[in-house]
This record gives sequence, C-alpha cells and structure tokens, in this order.
Amino acid sequence: MIGTFVNVGTIIVGSLIGGLFKKIISERINEALFIAMGMAAFGLGINAVVQNMPNSQYPVLFIVSLALGGAVGTLLKLQERVDRITTRKGDVEGEGKGRLGEGIVTGCLLFCIGTLSILGPVQSALYQDHTFLFTNATLDLVTAMVLATTYGAGMCLAAAVLFCWQGGIYGLTLLLGNFITDTMMCELGIVGGFLIAMSGIGILGIKDCRTVNFLPALIVPPIWCIIAAHLL
Repeated sequence: MIGTFVNVGTIIVGSLIGGLFKKIISERINEALFIAMGMAAFGLGINAVVQNMPNSQYPVLFIVSLALGGAVGTLLKLQERVDRITTRKGDVEGEGKGRLGEGIVTGCLLFCIGTLSILGPVQSALYQDHTFLFTNATLDLVTAMVLATTYGAGMCLAAAVLFCWQGGIYGLTLLLGNFITDTMMCELGIVGGFLIAMSGIGILGIKDCRTVNFLPALIVPPIWCIIAAHLL
C-alpha cells in the first residue's frame, strides 16, 4: 500500500501548505475562493455525470442509489455527526462555522471519486504497480493546497477518508481479485458526479443539500454490479 501512503502524505502536506497561505489572504479574496471552489465542484460533478450517463447499463441505478443513500445517511444522522466534528475543529482554527465541513466533504469526493483513485489500489494489489497512485498523489497535492487555501489546514482530515477508501479497495482486491468492472466505474462515476455537484451547490449557498447524508449512495453501485454479474 505504499502508493496509498504516498497519496495520503501529499494531501496532508498540501493541506498544511495551503493552510499557511490562508492566514495571509484577505476576507474578500477568501470569499472569491469560496465561489471558485463552488463553481469548480459543480462543474466537475456535472462533467462526470455527462461523461458517464450515455454509457450506463442501468439508467435508473443512480436514482435508486441517491434515494437509498440519502435515506440511510439521514437515519444515521451522518451530516450532524460530521458537523459536530468539523465545527469544533473549525472553531480552533478560526474557520467559519460549517465551512470546514463543506471543504472536507468536497475534498473527499474529489480525492476518492476518480479513475486513478479507484483503479490505483487495484493495480497496486494485483501487480505491485503504484503508477496510478503516484500520479493521483501529485494531482491531490495541488488540489489539497487549493482547498486548504480556502478552508484551512483542517483539510488534512480528508486524508483519513482517502486512506480508508483506497485501503478498502486494496483489501477487497486481494480477496476478490479485479472485481472493479467498467460498468461499476461508470455507475459509480454518475453517482459520484451528482454528489460533487451537490457539494458545489452547497458551497455556493444556493441550497444546503446536506451532501454527507448522501455518501452511502456510493456503496449501492458496486454492490449492485457485483450481484448483477453473478446472479443476473
């Protein structure tokens, strides 16, 4: 898992560097950065949906995923739990209430939902090839710096989520082999795209979508694709 450790390290380093820059940025520039992050997240999310939707083998799966994921996340009160953690962290660092939580959710989605971040652990587990993860680490270094310039060094918390995400994929690959199919990647990309877009809408202040409550939606496409491949 050396590739994952490197990826985690670059997010932490990028977050710390960006957090230092944030301390010398004026409030007006900071607000401009929030708008930029919101628009970027919304655009990236819509782009992921548009790219993957035409190739979907299960056109209504994303609807079921979002509905089930949102229901489960709401029952588990995921948003409230994350808000309590990030608000305390934000108060210590002087961030605005709720802002750090938005940043961490956006960062986790950007770091985790992507070809390199998903296929990287597979390549690492099967072939000891860390090329995808090293490439992803370089991209995440820059992304973490930009996000931390906006949200502060608390973005380091996203590194823990990435570790669990990539570590989980790595472990499943060792147990099941190359279980990630093109269909699974496509369906996951659609759901992930919607979540990233929702995060962008929240950052822009258009609507608080409570994106954290919808994160369980990411579990539905892999489970369905595995079941469909063996039973249907």
